[in-house]
Amino acid sequence: MSVKTILRGKGGDLFTMPPHATLQTVAEELAKRRIGALLIMEGGHLAGILSERDLVRVIAREGPGVLSSPASSAMTAKVETCTIDDSIHDVMSRMTASRFRHMPVVEDGRLVGVISIGDVVKERIEEAERERDDMQAYIHSV
Repeated sequence: MSVKTILRGKGGDLFTMPPHATLQTVAEELAKRRIGALLIMEGGHLAGILSERDLVRVIAREGPGVLSSPASSAMTAKVETCTIDDSIHDVMSRMTASRFRHMPVVEDGRLVGVISIGDVVKERIEEAERERDDMQAYIHSV
């Protein structure tokens, strides 16, 4: 199974903000869309990613006044990405090892989606269930 499978079932909605958007605006957008991270885009390129965890950490460290700061001040600028052809197992391993929950998907230098660890786990569970069903069908046919 590849990342392409997840994106096909999930759709291609991309939620982005510019680096100068305030952390307050980012928090409101995350809450409104019920998502865990936003991509920070500048000039059509991925500049970073900002998650709920990033917001919590910066507020805990600097207090609520930080919400007027730009997204660029709290985003992760070195973003790990994957491609649509990467395997779900490889992506899950990378996300787990590096302890992040959202990964942008890039194809031919163009951003095509974002997957979350929840998307990956859901697909892996569905794959395991299909394998179980196939095995049960095989056993019953013998």
